[in-house]
This record gives sequence, C-alpha cells and structure tokens, in this order.
Amino acid sequence: MSVDPERHAMKMAKKKASRDKIMATKTDEKGLIIVHTGKGKGKSSAAFGMIFRCIAHDMKCAVVQFIKGGMSTGERDMILDKFSDTCSFHTMGEGFTWETQDRTRDTEMAQAAWEKAKELIRDESNKMVLLDEINIALRYDYLDINDVVQFLAEEKPHMTHVVMTGRNAKDDLIEIADLVTEMELIKHPFRSGVKAQIGVEF
Repeated sequence: MSVDPERHAMKMAKKKASRDKIMATKTDEKGLIIVHTGKGKGKSSAAFGMIFRCIAHDMKCAVVQFIKGGMSTGERDMILDKFSDTCSFHTMGEGFTWETQDRTRDTEMAQAAWEKAKELIRDESNKMVLLDEINIALRYDYLDINDVVQFLAEEKPHMTHVVMTGRNAKDDLIEIADLVTEMELIKHPFRSGVKAQIGVEF
C-alpha cells in the first residue's frame, strides 16, 4: 500500500502539534503509587524493569519480596552482586503459601516484611521501593489493607515511588494508586505442560 509522503508529513505535523499542546499542560512531578496486578505474567518483571531503570540513573532504590523465598533469581542475584550499593534487596518471605502451609508463620513474615517496607519508604533517599507480591499478602489478610492504605496516604514521602505487585489487588489499593496495570492472561506455556524456565520466570 503506497502512502503519499507529503500527506503523511502533514498528518504527523498536525499530530505533533496536538501532542505538544497536551504535553505543555503536564508539569507536575510526584512520587507515584503503582500497582501491577492481574492473572497474566509480567507483574514483577515490569516492576524490576523500573528498578533497573532507577539503578541505571544512579537513583537509590529498594526491593522487599513478601512471598518469594530465598531461591536464586536473575534479578535478585544481579542486584546483590553488582548493585547492592544502589539497591537494597530484602527477601522476607519463605515461599508460596501452598508450600509453607503455615498461616501463622506466613503472617509473621509478612508483618516483618511490611515493617521493613515502611522503614525503606520513610527513607527519602530511596526514590523507588518495590513491594513484590504484597498483593498476595493482602489477599490472604496477612496484612491489614487499611494499615497499608493509611501509611501510603499519610507517610509516603511526596517524591517516593512505591510499586506493588501481585494478583488480586484490593479495591482500596487500586483506589489510592496513581497507576494501575492489569496483566491479562491470554496464553501461558504452563497450561501446555511447560515448567517455569530460567531467563523467563526467574
């Protein structure tokens, strides 16, 4: 299909002018509350992409993992090995709930992770704090959603970004968030008998 170059240039110039006008009105800066949820893959992967972006800009950041245990993952190993001076990494969970099968212990670990998260968020030198799989801890009521929402609304420093991942994000969390993305599952190799693989899942 042929496109007239002159017509295309005029169309793009008009589009650019419209876009520039919109962009001129976007002047605020603030620390965002960001939620990645949904049944699709990519919630933590996208969040770690932002953490690595912060690292690349030499911005201090931190990660708290609420559910995942101490298993080796590419992002965890690389941050601990090469970027621990920029990004502190705290694996506070002991594995998925169906593996631990101990609600009391899971609750204790989630509470400890939340205390660490609050400490890191209060530290204004951290420009971004990732709370990986916190939505799972909230879903099983290991944490009180009201406490989490109140803390984020009242104590999060103005310029600190907080990223929260995990399925089934609570409505109250979605309500206070600035950016919410729901990963939609369309197709997954696990359903065809393919296990989690290095470089893709961890």
